[in-house]
Amino acid sequence: MKKPKVYIDGKEGTTGLQIFDRLAARQDIELLLIDEDKRKDPQERKKLLNAADLAFLCLPDQAAREAVALIDNHTTRVIDASTAHRTAPDWAYGFPELRGRRGRILGARRVANPGCHATGFLSGVVPLVELGILPEDYPVTCYSLTGYSGGGKKMIAQYEGEKTPDLFSPRTYGLNLAHKHLPEMTAQAGLSQPPVFCPVVDDYYKGMETVTMFHNRLLRGQPTAEDLREMLAGYYEDQALVHVAPFGENPAQLAANTMAGRDDLTLFVCGNESRTAVIALFDNLGKGASGAAVQNMNLMLGFAETAGLQTE
Repeated sequence: MKKPKVYIDGKEGTTGLQIFDRLAARQDIELLLIDEDKRKDPQERKKLLNAADLAFLCLPDQAAREAVALIDNHTTRVIDASTAHRTAPDWAYGFPELRGRRGRILGARRVANPGCHATGFLSGVVPLVELGILPEDYPVTCYSLTGYSGGGKKMIAQYEGEKTPDLFSPRTYGLNLAHKHLPEMTAQAGLSQPPVFCPVVDDYYKGMETVTMFHNRLLRGQPTAEDLREMLAGYYEDQALVHVAPFGENPAQLAANTMAGRDDLTLFVCGNESRTAVIALFDNLGKGASGAAVQNMNLMLGFAETAGLQTE
């Protein structure tokens, strides 16, 4: 059987390198590689994009749009890791565990890979919206901790070089409350207004902890935290890469880098009868970026969904 040809446009960036690491040893695909001295040559990139059965775009938004325009055939399928197409109606949204998404991804020519913070937020919010528990106009509040690898090569160099004192502590950013993931968080969750969302970067390489909080009395049916955990567990039943921890077995504290090096995600539901926190733990470079991209590739090319992914 002919191996599908796969090209990573932007392999030198953090996401591209992580995708390459997951694919380099696989024998079921043929990786197309660009000569180092031609990696910014539009004609060479165009040739490889059009030769590929599937292309990953690991590029800034505008460069990703330009790369799509370079494809002049009807066979190359694309997974875009940028924010450029995450709310575009003609692009499938690459979060297979959310209902209805897997089927669309399977047949899609264009798939938008989710953002890392958005993945953590949507994993807890979408099921509650779809189950009719979380009103579409609920004033959702969320914060999300990330390792510094989420900032790409420049931030990695900043943290791993001679650090200034502020880099040893958590740093809240996106203080205009208009983070670039907000449009997809709002649209993909089916909310009528954006959440109040605040991201935090800290002095560790990778790992993410996204915390979304609710007043239970404002939810339909006024469920308890334990009720919400059971709903989420039912929603994600039999999923290989999204798990829900048993209620009451949460550790005394959660570390944001607990899932570093893995490509799956675990939800912890904490709280009581009146208040609930849904906490998503995962790797910002795994289920939050490159692992999710490879998962989508596996689906699109007919491989086992978890092929080449780390789940323990």
